[in-house]
Amino acid sequence: MILSRIFLFPYWLGLKLRNAAYDRGCRKAMKHTVPVVSVGNLTAGGTGKTPMTEYLCALLRKDRRVAVLSRGYKRKSHGFQLIEPSDPASLAGDEPLQVKRKFPDVLVAVDKNRNHGVAQLLALPEAQHAEIILLDDGFQYRKLQPDLSLLLVDYNRPVFDDELLPLGHLRDLPEQLKRADAVIVTKTPKRVDDGDRAQMRLQLHLRPGQPLFFTSIRYLAPQPVFPDEADARYLYSKEAFLFTGVADDRPLRVQLVDRYPHIEHKRYNDHHTFTKHDQHFLRHYALLHPRTVLLTTEKDAMRLLHCPGLDAEVRTRLFYIPIETQFQTEEEKAQFERFLLHGKE
Repeated sequence: MILSRIFLFPYWLGLKLRNAAYDRGCRKAMKHTVPVVSVGNLTAGGTGKTPMTEYLCALLRKDRRVAVLSRGYKRKSHGFQLIEPSDPASLAGDEPLQVKRKFPDVLVAVDKNRNHGVAQLLALPEAQHAEIILLDDGFQYRKLQPDLSLLLVDYNRPVFDDELLPLGHLRDLPEQLKRADAVIVTKTPKRVDDGDRAQMRLQLHLRPGQPLFFTSIRYLAPQPVFPDEADARYLYSKEAFLFTGVADDRPLRVQLVDRYPHIEHKRYNDHHTFTKHDQHFLRHYALLHPRTVLLTTEKDAMRLLHCPGLDAEVRTRLFYIPIETQFQTEEEKAQFERFLLHGKE
């Protein structure tokens, strides 16, 4: 532990100095003319930013024109891009494409320079003007001042028990939690009582009165990656092959164990690009296991949609598991929605 602290000291010092510089206003954050809601985290990958962004889209699009602005991690395009449902993940990034395909009426854009991205969104024709912008992964982007900052913390990977990268998963100092307007604990595996909430507040060192919410992941019925080619009868098989390229697939694996008595699993790195070798492997596996359903995550499905070498047998059996965010209780959900709409007035 002492050696790890010594190893991390330069990185820790750099974060300290950078955060102090921002807090002194050395880099003036830009404020925009439309409300911006940032969805971010302190932990690298897997805290549930995309399901939360989708929850916000579903809620806000009822009576507002909503736009989502993302960096578009690991996309091969550059600069500002407006995303269409037919775009490949290589242009859009898998997560922005997932949001756009789920909400075609929501503007989804990618731009590494978020201030430039907001300006480009506001330069669109008036009929397309967003009335609220959701900033995906915006907590570390300190050049833009959001109107509301939501910070997500994975219940299963508490920041107070983690280390800074590269020894751990933290991309910022835990004390930065206090900058958030609200903290949302995600992937909560159980119903939390008042004692659990008080303990979490204490462990996170939240500000007095800083809102704290708890959410869980709900797994929905499998959906075909290629609807026109899929054979839904494979979903009733007792054999499944799950392959994933996400930061944390443990909850999904646990979810599928009861449904499929015989399940195998292959794990790739987060945002993995499926190569010709990977596609050949899937074809070979499908031929060797003629009764097995092939399962993946929704994010992985985005990267499989435009794989030209994916075998017809694979496409017939390939399904993804959608997920969505849900609050612990209807009362907590209502509290969050009131906070979202009126919390900073």
